[in-house]
Amino acid sequence: MSDTPSDCTARRTALTEAEVEALVRGICFKTGPPRTVGVEVEWIIHELRAPRLPVTPERLAALYAALRTVHLDSALTVEPGGQLELSSPPAASLMECIGTVSADLDTVRAVLAQDGLGLVGVGNDPWHPPRRFLREPRYDAMEACLDRTGPAGRAMMCTSASVQVCLDAGHEEPGPLGLGRRWWLAHQLGAVLVAAFANSPLAGSEPTGWLSTRQLLWTEIGPGRAGGPSLDTDARTAWARHVLDAPVMCIRRDSGPWDVPDGLVFREWARTGLPRPPTREDLDYHVSTLFPPVRPRGHLELRMIDAQPGADGWIVPLAVATALFDDPEAAETAYRAVKPLAERALSLPAPHNPLWREAARHGLADPELHEAAMTCFTAALEALPRLGATAEVTGAVAAYLDRYVMRGRCPADDLLDRTVGPRGKEVRT
Repeated sequence: MSDTPSDCTARRTALTEAEVEALVRGICFKTGPPRTVGVEVEWIIHELRAPRLPVTPERLAALYAALRTVHLDSALTVEPGGQLELSSPPAASLMECIGTVSADLDTVRAVLAQDGLGLVGVGNDPWHPPRRFLREPRYDAMEACLDRTGPAGRAMMCTSASVQVCLDAGHEEPGPLGLGRRWWLAHQLGAVLVAAFANSPLAGSEPTGWLSTRQLLWTEIGPGRAGGPSLDTDARTAWARHVLDAPVMCIRRDSGPWDVPDGLVFREWARTGLPRPPTREDLDYHVSTLFPPVRPRGHLELRMIDAQPGADGWIVPLAVATALFDDPEAAETAYRAVKPLAERALSLPAPHNPLWREAARHGLADPELHEAAMTCFTAALEALPRLGATAEVTGAVAAYLDRYVMRGRCPADDLLDRTVGPRGKEVRT
């Protein structure tokens, strides 16, 4: 939610519909050999002495002021509910990315510890209701817009956290590293990643019935805002069409509250020029208000993975996704493993299809998702040494494969085991 605009030139001239389509097609997919990797890690901030106590806005404000004074190579941003996000710079290798973010997290944790605070990796805050920390026109408008579809929007803004893996779009050619294959794979393998890394089964201290409540929230926000495009055509055409037909969240003003139109899509805005003609800056901003599970921003941003437990839990999904996309042999194995799952999507865009819903609700208890996950994690583990991964990283992936994937489990199952007794009653501690 704290996304900065992508790289549309901020030139204040009106856009036609044809210009919008051309800009989206040219900007959002930059092809070439996969050479860089990045990650965005989000965290819930909590009290070290009593994690269930809410952190006051005053302490959050003081914390972020202190963090602004230390050196970080990653970009530090704040989510609407006060969640902390670090976004790595593009790295030339998996290990470079891990090294940069690990060092930055060490620095961040040291600052937090001075005030008795820590970071918790979970896809949805299991204890606290949504409470907005940031009071800015963007988030006022976002809240007003998302409230129209129910409470999921506020929860998404204020209580969710994820691991977002960023990978190059790929070659302008067929094959396992080609743009078309990677775009398709991201939307089918994405369901496997949802299931394998589900880590948000609670809300208000109670089980929700979903292993990834965070993914459920995105689904409930609706396909126009948080859905992906159709896969029935090439990536550029599909995404340009999706951007044009997506609802406009807000029309910004230089001062005062931003307008929040109801039912205005960008295509109509470009055609009519009302209430004022859209500019390239407006297009750039519009794209930043769309939250599909796979978002093209020059590269591919995989947004479907829940935040992970433990200080270094984020490394496993980063390593697995990088291996399955950037190693040709692993990418081919993953493609073959998830191809049978595509039928269950019923040609409906992610995450609003049966495959993604099953992944979010039941995780790897689903037999076909379990089988695909075992194949994909094994392929990733074999590929990681070829990508220069250290023994520590491959060991972490191997441990995750053994602890969770082979057993048809995910971190959400651990949370439920600690919360719910043998007969479904909450454990009193």
